[in-house]
Amino acid sequence: MIIQLNKFGTTLVSRPSGKEAWLAFQPTLNEVPESEEIIVDFEGVIVLTPSWADEFLSPLYNKFKDNVRLRNTDNPSVTATLAILAK
Repeated sequence: MIIQLNKFGTTLVSRPSGKEAWLAFQPTLNEVPESEEIIVDFEGVIVLTPSWADEFLSPLYNKFKDNVRLRNTDNPSVTATLAILAK
């Protein structure tokens, strides 16, 4: 499965917005086996804040663990946010 984050917007900011995106995506994720590879595509995302990413990516990693792959992470905002979350 590929999750194109730009469908949630190009400026992904705020904890409430990230939580809302996560909850809105739940019906789709509930149909995906936990063993399936999940590709998170950041193409088109201009701004990604740690608070938004924490609300969306952290539970995604908790559910799918090592099956999550990231793509198009070369945007400086995305790179910095992922580095913060990795700590």
